[in-house]
Amino acid sequence: MSEAHEQYRFSATLQTHDAAALHCLRALCQHHAGGKYPQIGWGGTKQSDWKLRDGKFVVRFTSAAGREAFFNDARRLLASHWKEIARSDEDPATPQR
Repeated sequence: MSEAHEQYRFSATLQTHDAAALHCLRALCQHHAGGKYPQIGWGGTKQSDWKLRDGKFVVRFTSAAGREAFFNDARRLLASHWKEIARSDEDPATPQR
């Protein structure tokens, strides 16, 4: 695993059945992920994968504070369009390529 991916270890597993909400949540993750490569935070959330997992997907952040800021904005902007399934402070991202 790359050193960059190891930094994105604060995860949140979410579920939505709305493709537009998925893409908005991915954008919020990019905004709050932190680090040099914020796109790592939403890696593995392709729409095809999301469909196969019954609307569940994982986003990751470099800090618990970044994850909490994400949740605050996600609730404010998209409150009724998603739900939290789980969160972890020890769930590093893995390279997608």
